[in-house]
Amino acid sequence: MAQTGQPEVLEGGYQVPKSARFAIVASRFNGPIVENLVAGALDAFRRHGVESERITLVRVPGSFETPLVASRLAESEKFDAVVALGVVIRGATSHYDHVVAEVASGCARGALESGVPILFGVLTTETIEQALERAGTKAGNKGFDAALGALEMASLDQVLSDAGY
Repeated sequence: MAQTGQPEVLEGGYQVPKSARFAIVASRFNGPIVENLVAGALDAFRRHGVESERITLVRVPGSFETPLVASRLAESEKFDAVVALGVVIRGATSHYDHVVAEVASGCARGALESGVPILFGVLTTETIEQALERAGTKAGNKGFDAALGALEMASLDQVLSDAGY
């Protein structure tokens, strides 16, 4: 069967509408590592032209509380994307498994229910060393990466709207 053309390709980029607003939900637990993630996210937003006035930073006690607040912000219709940041490090009990599962599914559910992207920038690591590596040392900064995802998703939303989707 002969090809009749190329598929329609729709994708976002890092140029977002000047009116786009973003929220960051950051856990205070494992604070020094989370602060590196927050700094990375803010750096990504600023490097791509998002003024500080269009960013809202909300602090929560721990990663487990992140989905509730991220969902509430997404449902407010005031933000084009929400970035969830936190750190969960495995300990000697099964607590880690429960927290990680609930935080991940809660953020996904919040995004699906609100229609607003909630980017998962919660580090889930075996050791504190792994967390430090992902918060700005060897493995880059996952807060920066999550903010880039937020920019791309906000841009993609505009592309989809312009295309009638």
